[in-house]
Amino acid sequence: MRLTRQIVIQLLIFGLLALVALGIMVFGYMRLPALMGFGQYRVTLELPETGGLYPRGNVTYRGTEVGTVKSVELTDTGVEAELSLTSDIKIPADVDAEVHSVSAVGEQFVQLIPRSGEGPVLKDGDVITQDRARVPTDINTLLDITNRGLAAIPRDNLKTAVDEAYLAVGGLGPELSRLVDAGTTLAIDARKNLDPLTTLIDQSKPVLDTQTDTADSIHAWASNLASVTGQLQTQDPAVAGILEKGPGAAGELQALFNRLQPTLPIVLANLVSLGEVAVTYQPSIEQLLVLRPQGTATTQAIGVAKANTKQDYMGDYLTLNLNLNLPPPCTTGFLPAQQQRNPSLEDYPDRPAGDVYCRIPQDAPFNVRGARNLPCITVPGKRAPTVKQCESSEYYVPLNDGYNWKGDPNATLSGQPIPHVPPGTPPAQAAPPPGPAPPPLAAAEYDPSTGTYVGPDGRVYTQANLADSAAEEQTWQTMLLPPKGN
Repeated sequence: MRLTRQIVIQLLIFGLLALVALGIMVFGYMRLPALMGFGQYRVTLELPETGGLYPRGNVTYRGTEVGTVKSVELTDTGVEAELSLTSDIKIPADVDAEVHSVSAVGEQFVQLIPRSGEGPVLKDGDVITQDRARVPTDINTLLDITNRGLAAIPRDNLKTAVDEAYLAVGGLGPELSRLVDAGTTLAIDARKNLDPLTTLIDQSKPVLDTQTDTADSIHAWASNLASVTGQLQTQDPAVAGILEKGPGAAGELQALFNRLQPTLPIVLANLVSLGEVAVTYQPSIEQLLVLRPQGTATTQAIGVAKANTKQDYMGDYLTLNLNLNLPPPCTTGFLPAQQQRNPSLEDYPDRPAGDVYCRIPQDAPFNVRGARNLPCITVPGKRAPTVKQCESSEYYVPLNDGYNWKGDPNATLSGQPIPHVPPGTPPAQAAPPPGPAPPPLAAAEYDPSTGTYVGPDGRVYTQANLADSAAEEQTWQTMLLPPKGN
């Protein structure tokens, strides 16, 4: 047979392709060097049972294939699997080994999970002990448990559950897919934040205990919320009206605020001080609100009962007895008679240093609503005439019992000053020297018919605009002007 040049070239190309295919099969598929032990090292894995593992099964590390299972042998304490691992990949010695299945029908493989990336690496002859190895649940046992669980469910109820599940999720494939994708993303993020999540779980017990301790309050809150929602449902037309007219009202309110823009902030700023006072006197305000209904009822009892009747002009239903000096007025604690000013005086000198008030026992029947019985808001149970005495350590000491109807009304053995000067009060500053006296003012009676009057010098003057016949308007300013021509 004569071989042409073309046939020889074809034979050479076919032989070359055959050699390449043989090399791929030997080195790539059969992994002949690995079978011969080149570039491999052996590690023994101790297992409590095979878990379906078989020779030639794959070994993975972080999802990458790093070797194969050479053999699986029975021992007195379990099973030993010999792993052949690639020496090019460094695997930490502190590692867990788990047997998994690629699918439900088998194809078991060994997954190596490192506990940490530090420390020594696996080397030839190392042993992964049984306490660091886990095998999956036997599929036969799992199927048997599942079969018994399904058999325990009544078929009619199971059919109903399947039908209801179909109605619930039928046609929701895209939504379920997004839900699964979001759950996967959430799981990945949770894995990245594992330490904070673990801390949160470990420290959640006090919060859960708080919820348990306040279960009654939460139940009452839920009950009240149910009542509120029930009322909202009953008053649905009114709520709808509020929602319809609310935007317009809000617009009008905004316009009102805009018109009050220059003064409203000042008013609100001033209300801050008023709010602080209201917070301080909150108990007194609450007491006032408690007593107000009773006071209103009393007012109605004495005034409204005879409204629009013939007795209306006679006054309220009250009995007014003329009790003079019962009880007598309190004079203890005030300035003595020789220091008291005449009521006809019109000047206004500085008030004396100290506090002036009725200083008799707090339980005395005289002047029971006096300053000595004012309750201390910041010090419950204490009564004092001033806030300073309320907040100090000083306690009220009366001058006498108030029954001194003759002599010095401030007679006392304690030597307390009059007026009362609390301890720690700075001494009063000396009054500044008086300034120049204002010019004297003269007043005289005038004749309204002629406008004549006698001046301080004894001469008679006439001011025509004071007469009744004056043509110009008479005002108090014109009365103060000097007469014309003088």
